[in-house]
Amino acid sequence: MESKKEFFLECYKLGIIKFGRFTLKSGIESPFYVDLRPLASDPKILKNLANYLLEMLPLDNFDLICGVPYAALPMATAMSLESYIPLIIKRKEAKDYGTKKMIEGIYQKGQNCLLVEDVITSGKSLLETIPEIEQEDLNVSDIVVVLDREQGGKQLLESKGYRVHTLFNISEVCTILQETGDLSEEEVKRIQDFLLGNHIQFEEKTRCSYEQKLTQAQHSVSKKLLETALAKKSNLIASADVTTTQELLALADKVGPHIIALKTHIDIISDFEYEKTITPLKELAAKHQFLLMEDRKFADIGNTQELQFTSGVFKITDWADFVTSQVIGGFESLDCFKNVGVVAIIGMSSKGTLTTNNYREEALKVALSHPNVIGGVSQNPIPDDILLFTPGVNLADSGDGKGQQYNTPEHVFKTLHTDFIIVGRGIYKSENPEAAAVAYKNEGWNAYVKSL
Repeated sequence: MESKKEFFLECYKLGIIKFGRFTLKSGIESPFYVDLRPLASDPKILKNLANYLLEMLPLDNFDLICGVPYAALPMATAMSLESYIPLIIKRKEAKDYGTKKMIEGIYQKGQNCLLVEDVITSGKSLLETIPEIEQEDLNVSDIVVVLDREQGGKQLLESKGYRVHTLFNISEVCTILQETGDLSEEEVKRIQDFLLGNHIQFEEKTRCSYEQKLTQAQHSVSKKLLETALAKKSNLIASADVTTTQELLALADKVGPHIIALKTHIDIISDFEYEKTITPLKELAAKHQFLLMEDRKFADIGNTQELQFTSGVFKITDWADFVTSQVIGGFESLDCFKNVGVVAIIGMSSKGTLTTNNYREEALKVALSHPNVIGGVSQNPIPDDILLFTPGVNLADSGDGKGQQYNTPEHVFKTLHTDFIIVGRGIYKSENPEAAAVAYKNEGWNAYVKSL
């Protein structure tokens, strides 16, 4: 087998340890986070891991192997296959039907059981697990652990008379990663302070101001949005999800002075006529100095999108300042939006959305590299290179019962570093849309200033 250091680096490539700022289950903030579950997805690594763990142990001492659920289950299974020592399975909780057993498998009273754990922190969870195995008249004397976080767990268990065998500890891991250049001296010092129980100061990520983003902006629509935000002291985009021209124009006139853009779904206007709908809407946009955002969410091949954008009764290209588009059609599907800005749909706010982490990563790559893209719609932070538009914002911070999940202005500016909030029902469903727009404008601007 490869050396222990080489083996760890192979494991590390799977993303088992992340460094940064993480809130643990206990509520404590940690400079690193360990998740060894990805190891089970690489058969070669899992097999080698099993052998490394077995090499540390006096195998003649054990009649059974048991993995602590759930992360250690595949590790214990691999160790059983490599050693021919029988495996038993401990449930997370007893079944409320059938045998209602906590331990599954074939075993006899008095047998010695090796306990396998992925990560040890305080050791308290193991002290809860061991009695559940011992109450089946099995003996637990040894515990083998892949990674010791060095937060007292090993010492606690050893003080109770258990032998704890660890393959790696976090100090050893930091040394390896510092040698390879994956960890800086400053990061190692922060981790060492954390392990000593010292209070550690995390560097707060600062957000760019509108003025800073304006100096970096390349696209004319980005510049206009930022200039409008500064002039009006507003970062509010109102969503006009109304279904008649009269409602659309009335809403635009009431909220216009307080918003930087009006977001439309022009295809839901039941009495749409270009001259009666768009012409007066453009006049209101000029009068109140706001931009028009058509939330079409284009999602087709480039040729079809171009026809949808330029043709038909809506002629979006003639009046929209910027549009929304999915990026599922790929980079070239966005080429047709030459005279407008594009806000790429990177993540959605509805419960159960299919915009997974992997999709968001790929969508973001397209958004960051395409010259027509001015920003993204996302429920997660994105790089400062483009503008972040966050929908689903509501002062009530509640859902609608249809999967929509809301965020408060304070949350999205502080946590996501959003640039513009999009508010729908909180304004157009309000008894007084103008007053609601003023409230959201003030809340949004104050939250932005506070986040700087």
